[in-house]
Amino acid sequence: MEKFDLAIIGGGAAGIVAAISAATRGKSAVILEKTPSLGKKILATGNGRCNLLNDRLDSSHYNPASRGLVDSVFEKFGKFEMLGFFEKLGLSVFSQEGRIFPRTNQAASVLRVLELELRRLSVPLKFNFDCAGVVPTPGGFTVSSRSGDTVKCKNAILTGGGKTYPSFGSDGSVYEIARRFGHTIIEPVPAVVPLLVRDTLCHQLQGQKIFASARPVINGEVGPEVTGDLLFTKYGLSGTCILDVSEAISIALARQAKTQVFVAVDMVPFMSEEALKEELKRRWNQVPDTADILAGILPNKFGPALRPVFDSGIDAAVNSLKHRLFRVSGTCGWNEAEFTAGGVSVDEINTGTLESKKQKGFFFAGEVLDVNGQRGGYNLAWAWASGWVAGAAE
Repeated sequence: MEKFDLAIIGGGAAGIVAAISAATRGKSAVILEKTPSLGKKILATGNGRCNLLNDRLDSSHYNPASRGLVDSVFEKFGKFEMLGFFEKLGLSVFSQEGRIFPRTNQAASVLRVLELELRRLSVPLKFNFDCAGVVPTPGGFTVSSRSGDTVKCKNAILTGGGKTYPSFGSDGSVYEIARRFGHTIIEPVPAVVPLLVRDTLCHQLQGQKIFASARPVINGEVGPEVTGDLLFTKYGLSGTCILDVSEAISIALARQAKTQVFVAVDMVPFMSEEALKEELKRRWNQVPDTADILAGILPNKFGPALRPVFDSGIDAAVNSLKHRLFRVSGTCGWNEAEFTAGGVSVDEINTGTLESKKQKGFFFAGEVLDVNGQRGGYNLAWAWASGWVAGAAE
């Protein structure tokens, strides 16, 4: 049976960097990957462009519970260390509105330079290794797969991801490994995910995209406003502003069982309420059909779809355009979600090392932890940083 200094369970972004970090320090490390290849989710990030990290990288862009842990990791491997790491690998990058991408605009370039570094460092890879358990033994652990393969190691890192994109191998099964060591799992829910809304307006306007703002409204409590694209779909609402408010809504529905869950949408955020009212009053007697009253303000399909609102008068129309409430019945689930909110409780992880407080020599990195960032490269940044720090631990 092979023996390594470090066994890394999961060959995604965090796992790959953890192996490089360990091997750079002269440790023997092995990656145990559930699927036949490494980094499938890396290839899917940033719509295939791979948003590596963000110029504005700090813990304020992560869920509040995780910020102390995130700070402790970024102190050791922050933005400049990440940029230096990829520069050393030969990856040229550029910044676009704060988001950092590979110069090639191809996620495949990122994965390739990582694979080449693993090869240079002679890191062994075991594919189709579906981890069934990690058992403490004298001097370390024995990691076993469901097919009967075993690996012995001094230390182990769990980097098996969350539950997003289960077809890529991250289906949440690794949470059970953490539970066996006594860890608490904060219930995982889909984050950055389209919302299910039963509203005639969604059906009438499906395929229409506008610039809008959105707020979560949960049991009467209104959350922060975000702006961006809003896309009407046959199942509900999507677009960047919806994705950015979806985490709070998903948690309220799936984790907290709240029943009064809405998203409030301003379809004309570029006009004040008073300015919109005055403009609609000016047009009211000038257009032959109220279906045309929004021409030039919103796409042509919005006028006919909102005609019943205008039948109730200008004030009702302005209120609907600026404060439209859509009741949310659910989310599009794990196959559509970009990130996981939830995972192994950060209260049970040592800051600065990512070692388990429950089991000495057992570490965590990446999305398996209850650490999730906003869109814009923050989640990949966490994967790179946590992988590097966990792989460097003694």
